[in-house]
Amino acid sequence: MRELPQGLTPPRNGDAIGADHHLSRRAILSGAGALALLGAAGCSTSGGGLPALELDDVTTGSVPIRPSISVDKNITSPGVMYAALTDGGFNVPEVPYLKVKPEFRRQIVVDTTGEAPGTIVVHLQERMLYLVQPGGDAIRYGVGIGKDGFRWSGRANIQYGREWPTWTPPPEMIARKPELVKWQAGQPGGLTNPLGARALYIYQDGKDTGYRIHGSPEWASIGQAMSSGCVRLINQDIIDLYSRVSKKNPVVVV
Repeated sequence: MRELPQGLTPPRNGDAIGADHHLSRRAILSGAGALALLGAAGCSTSGGGLPALELDDVTTGSVPIRPSISVDKNITSPGVMYAALTDGGFNVPEVPYLKVKPEFRRQIVVDTTGEAPGTIVVHLQERMLYLVQPGGDAIRYGVGIGKDGFRWSGRANIQYGREWPTWTPPPEMIARKPELVKWQAGQPGGLTNPLGARALYIYQDGKDTGYRIHGSPEWASIGQAMSSGCVRLINQDIIDLYSRVSKKNPVVVV
């Protein structure tokens, strides 16, 4: 275990149009009238009729420039991202990604959080985690969140991280689930450990919030609200996220 390092052109006015292609004013007006009737009737012009008109009424100067999406060698096909792997001596099984909704699979998106690069933003309602990138992108991961009454929100920081961390159930959890008493001194890291392959520990004002961003062997829980408050990712995703966190990154949970 280690701590994270710090660290087509139309004729112009006045251009001549050949006599064979000259249209009378009456023909133009009658054609426009027919199109107007079609529009008023809400008719479809597909399937052998007139082609649908696709008019752009936005001037060129006002078209927004969509930020470019970066290329990242670790954001590739799901079959590669969620393949089986060996990590830390453990054989992490393949994730049947076709059973995971596409929106919850790791991908690069346009950043809409407004936060600084390096910030981790967890959107509880969306069940998404965003790692803000320089240049207007974010890497997005699907997450599982806490059940009602077990959620935390606010601004904090990642204090440190652990690979294949030990999990120690808090006393109140043991009270609810007495069978966990066997782990009161800590469950060693491993494939069945609830914290999965990695854990990032959230501190606020220098104090441990008790909440973690961590992996989970329960990939089917992604997109669900069923944890005891922590934010969980597919093991392959938390390994990827952990590799990108190099400082005490800010965390925003909303």
